[in-house]
Amino acid sequence: MNAAERHGGNGEAIARRLGCPPQALLDASASLVPFGPPRWLRQQMRRQLNAPALRVYPDRSYVQLREAIADWHGLHPEQVLPGNGAAELFTWAARDAVECGTSLLPQPCFADYARALATWRGVWHQPTLIWQPPQGGAQPMSWLEQPGAAAAEVIWITNPHNPTGQLWTRASLEPLLQRFRLVIVDEAFLPLVPGGECHSLIPLLHHHPNLVVIRSLTKLLSLAGLRLGYALASPQRLAAWHQWRDPWPVNGLAAAVGQAWFTHPQRAVRWHQRVHGWVVAEGAWLQQQLAALPGIQPCPSSVNFLLIRGDDHGQPTSLQPLREALETRHHILLRDCRSFEGLDDTWLRIGYQSRRGNRRIIRAMRQALNAMSNPARS
Repeated sequence: MNAAERHGGNGEAIARRLGCPPQALLDASASLVPFGPPRWLRQQMRRQLNAPALRVYPDRSYVQLREAIADWHGLHPEQVLPGNGAAELFTWAARDAVECGTSLLPQPCFADYARALATWRGVWHQPTLIWQPPQGGAQPMSWLEQPGAAAAEVIWITNPHNPTGQLWTRASLEPLLQRFRLVIVDEAFLPLVPGGECHSLIPLLHHHPNLVVIRSLTKLLSLAGLRLGYALASPQRLAAWHQWRDPWPVNGLAAAVGQAWFTHPQRAVRWHQRVHGWVVAEGAWLQQQLAALPGIQPCPSSVNFLLIRGDDHGQPTSLQPLREALETRHHILLRDCRSFEGLDDTWLRIGYQSRRGNRRIIRAMRQALNAMSNPARS
């Protein structure tokens, strides 16, 4: 597996390497809702494909989309900046961060933050997250006690944390706003967490101009190919980002779909309820099934993915043979966690699927583990 494939969601490239059609793969390396996007939203996309609006350039200011997002979150439109997925917005957050000073990236950490900072030749420290699997329970303020933290002016955090799945409470994160010149919070997965919105930092934006919250519709609506995210921050900060970037970063189809989503709150609420029910049911089922497998230690998770570690009688053991067996023999993709700073080959991440898909994963893992423990029989 090359470095690009470790990110997850690279089914096309892996299918070419395996010599199979992409639809033959069960991709649990990306953490998307498996039954999305909603039917009514797919109908909206089909209508937009034939709409005259696609023949003209999008509104460079995305006024209608920004107004719809602002209404949803109770903000002013000038506090909203749509982007070409969260990844594009990380790039501008990083430019902002570099101007503020050294960044703190508590590890394990999503690799795209370092990618964005490196674009602008930024400097960062990576203290280790004080986190004990499988119980979890890390406290954000513990990051500040480690070497290098005292000099940092910026902190990047995910809520829920990626890849551990731990949910930070708003109360535990709020003190960071007093400590850092800039706090960048990636809440891409938060809408999938049952009850998660009560821990969002979005309500704090009115009183903390040093706060940036980045959201994405990729995970919730299973629209990774459409590329739509948005940043929420002070109007002055986002006005600067708008001046830095290329024109029309959000295409007309993505803008129309985003606007439709945020202007149909009743439909959106029903979708959230369905997603939250799925996260609760499949998370509990997967935890139970994985705990019964030999050599697998699942960690608790609040969201639609979970982290597992190889365990050989209390000693960490590589899960790469298992990952490779699932990929080549069963066409199942799990997330190679070596792309996360602070994790090694003893870790894998599994994105929840439908119950049918999750049964396929457990069945394949059981077969692969049996074959590895009894090589003479395989």
